Amino acid sequence: MASSDAAPLEPSFPQAMEIANQWLALWEAGELSDEVLADRVSELVASRDGARGFFVVSLAGDSPLMDRLPDSVALVLRAGGDGVVDLSVRNLAMSTAMALQHKRSGDGAMQAGSERVQARSTELLRLLEPALVKQRLETLLEATAGRGEDVAFLDRWGYDAEQRMAITAALLAVAEA
Repeated sequence: MASSDAAPLEPSFPQAMEIANQWLALWEAGELSDEVLADRVSELVASRDGARGFFVVSLAGDSPLMDRLPDSVALVLRAGGDGVVDLSVRNLAMSTAMALQHKRSGDGAMQAGSERVQARSTELLRLLEPALVKQRLETLLEATAGRGEDVAFLDRWGYDAEQRMAITAALLAVAEA
């Protein structure tokens, strides 16, 4: 017999994307309040795959959530701590590098999408816990100079020198407000 107080199952990455899509659609339709959405987002960002799925949908998707983030959702994301900060910094780096790649290949639509993720990630980072953001940005900045633990992250995605320079500029821009 299963215990009724068992921990809830953590969603897989695809499940989290599907859940986030559903919740954002309900929120946009006015069927989910900001506070209820914040509670649901809190559940998703409690796990790495849940947070990844939420950010793929909210940063890259058509939902206006990240363009007019309700205070209740911003507070939940801020409370997400290191995990939310880490994913937000990585999303900023990856979208910045991809915007440059799409520009090179002449794909304006994809470039615009990557630039939207870049702008949303920048604004989100400005709302998160400043000390955690500063520490995470500094770690990735070290990697763009070829040092530290994030070098493997940049190398895994094959970012070239120009992309790394763009990532550096994007990271430094977070502090400019």
